[in-house]
Amino acid sequence: MSKYEEQVIKKIRERAEVGKNKYGVTMERTDLDTMEWLVHLQEELMDAAVYVERLMRDFERFKLAAKYGEEFADLMEEV
Repeated sequence: MSKYEEQVIKKIRERAEVGKNKYGVTMERTDLDTMEWLVHLQEELMDAAVYVERLMRDFERFKLAAKYGEEFADLMEEV
C-alpha cells in the first residue's frame, strides 16, 4: 500500500474512535434500517457538496488574486 492509503486508514480509525466516543455506537449498530442508513448517507453527501462548493469558490478567488491582485478578487466576491 502507498502512504496515501495508509493515511486514509489512519483517518478512518481515528474517525471511528471519535464516533464511538461521541455516540456510543459503531457502524455495526443494528438500530437503523436501510432507509435510515440511506438518509444518513444523503445528509453526509449534501454536506460534502457544500464543502466542495466552498473550496471551488476559494480556489477561484485564489486564481483571480494571483492573476489580477487581491483588490480585484475582493471586488469580484461582492458581485
